[in-house]
Amino acid sequence: MSTRSSDDRAGAVFGALSDPTRRALLAAIAQHPAATATELASELPISRQAVLKHLGALTDAGLLERTRTGREVRYEFTPAPLSDAVDWMTAVGAEWDDRLAVLRRQLANSAGESRGTTSGAGGRGTARPTRRSAGTPAPPPSHQRSSPGAG
Repeated sequence: MSTRSSDDRAGAVFGALSDPTRRALLAAIAQHPAATATELASELPISRQAVLKHLGALTDAGLLERTRTGREVRYEFTPAPLSDAVDWMTAVGAEWDDRLAVLRRQLANSAGESRGTTSGAGGRGTARPTRRSAGTPAPPPSHQRSSPGAG
């Protein structure tokens, strides 16, 4: 299982990536490494101050690394924190896969039992569809669930 700190890191990554402007900034930095906030702001329809705010959120999530050279601060993409998010998604996906496999087995067992227990004329699975004449409306749908595999 994942540790609490990796869950927290994954949460920070999801939070940072939840904003479309931050995703656009991250993509721009991935394509143009070592970009400054001024360079990034010139490519986007938002102010330099707004860019700095979004860069701060991405940096706090660990997705960017800042490097100061004199008065300039350059940003570089650090993809490692994405692995925490991917690990979380993989773990949740595996849990759902397990749950769905159990459900499939239960449905298959239920379908097998209903096919194997026909008792006389009233048993399940023995009814045959009747032919309707053209123009006769279909009966309203039944609220009764049909057995899986009946098709």
